[in-house]
Amino acid sequence: MRKQVTMTEVVTRDGFQIEPGFIETEYKISLIRRLIEAGVKRLEVTSFVHPIYVPQMKDAEAVMCGLSDRPNDVTFCTLALNEKGVERAIAAGTDEINFTFSVSETHNRKNSRRSVSESLDNIRFLIRRAEEEKIPINVGIATSFGCPFEGIYKPERVIPLIERLTDWGINSIILADTTGMAHPLQVKETCQQVLKQFPNLTLHLHLHNTRGMGAANVMAGLEAGVTRFDSSLAGIGGCPFAPGASGNICTEDIVHMLELMGYETEMNIDKLITLAKELEGKLEKTLPGQIMKAGKSSDLHSNEWQPAR
Repeated sequence: MRKQVTMTEVVTRDGFQIEPGFIETEYKISLIRRLIEAGVKRLEVTSFVHPIYVPQMKDAEAVMCGLSDRPNDVTFCTLALNEKGVERAIAAGTDEINFTFSVSETHNRKNSRRSVSESLDNIRFLIRRAEEEKIPINVGIATSFGCPFEGIYKPERVIPLIERLTDWGINSIILADTTGMAHPLQVKETCQQVLKQFPNLTLHLHLHNTRGMGAANVMAGLEAGVTRFDSSLAGIGGCPFAPGASGNICTEDIVHMLELMGYETEMNIDKLITLAKELEGKLEKTLPGQIMKAGKSSDLHSNEWQPAR
């Protein structure tokens, strides 16, 4: 039996959040529908944040409303950072709520204007509200492997934070390589230590390909026992509050790699490639994804010799 890997598609949230021009609501809804048709079962759809700080997410309610008829086997996650965001997410019918804070004091203040301690106090309060509505919670820990302001982190930096969250009843945590600083050995060692200390934890990896190590870090995560990964169609996205933070790992590239290696993702790679190419045309710029340019490894070309002209 092929081993299952669960991918969470983040293109309409993390992917679009740094795009300078507003992407119309109708396109976001259409893209999500077609991603679902391509086999995507988990999506981080949008974020309920102040439009002054992330203008691209000003249509969060409209996007969710336009997808209220989603299939029962599809999970919609949304990001919320404060009480108002949680109330908006609940009212919009989210399936799961993502909270986030950073290991890095510097990055956390730039991202949320709070200290790490203040963010944790805020998250503990928000957890209670989500639990009242029986909404599952995922907590993302940004800069889990390193920060451009503070340097590389060892596992000992993140484990006490996970311990505190699990004490509060959190059993789903996302380790985020926010600026693509992690390397495979670091990812493997960190994930192994986390899963050894917290064997009942559902651990996700949110990786970026900033320095070309995204796919290798996925492999390192798999070797450590992680089977849940965030990714973005065509490899777009990044944190607007972290210097040099470029795209997420690319959905179709990672799915292509996993399928070749015998893992099951339940996604249709051909449909994903079509959507990635269309997205590149929509944004009118070259996007990071590779498979949409090179084709699948199984694609064959004519071997007929063509004389030079």
